[in-house]
Amino acid sequence: MRPSQSEVTDRWQYERSLWQSGLTRIAGVDEVGRGPLAGPVVAAAAVLPAAWELNGLPLGLQGLNDSKRLSEAKRERFFEFLLSTHEVCYGLAIVEPGIIDQINILQATHRAMNEALAQLLPSPDHVLVDGTRVKSITLPQTAIVKGDFKSYSIAAASVLAKVTRDRLMVGYGQRWPAYGFAIHKGYPTPQHLAALTAHGPCEIHRRSFSPVGKLIQEILL
Repeated sequence: MRPSQSEVTDRWQYERSLWQSGLTRIAGVDEVGRGPLAGPVVAAAAVLPAAWELNGLPLGLQGLNDSKRLSEAKRERFFEFLLSTHEVCYGLAIVEPGIIDQINILQATHRAMNEALAQLLPSPDHVLVDGTRVKSITLPQTAIVKGDFKSYSIAAASVLAKVTRDRLMVGYGQRWPAYGFAIHKGYPTPQHLAALTAHGPCEIHRRSFSPVGKLIQEILL
């Protein structure tokens, strides 16, 4: 099936503009895990080589896109390629549920983004952020709505973050099998809500999120 006109985009447009202005290290940053009732929020940052814009993506990344638009098999393949090639500089950061409950999910997300960016050495010249501007990022930045679809750098970061978090949730599913974390990854699906009602929250549930907090109050009463 041929892509619709709305699906066709130049995913180098933001990086190219910055490279042409004389900057060299452009980082894409994205996060995964704002909405779940359980598990951490994970952020990733990625710097792709400018040569890929001229020569095309390597075969191992052909079809790179927003991680939500990719099959699990493709995400896994892209993830392994991004980690294995010396041409990509990346950072990964995890903020656990306890911290999310302490500082709220927005601040936890921003913390994860900053921690992922801090792992990039040398520091990037400019950051492409998926979504809205992040005030705590002190580096020059461009916020791009649906950036994981519009920028290869952000798409790479989205793959790194999602696969990392999905693997963590699969592991948690083995530790707490009653909740089905490997299937829903902590999101509030009917299956997850039913298990939460039946068994109560476990260690990785976010107490500050409803219905987890509400359920805890009901148990205490």
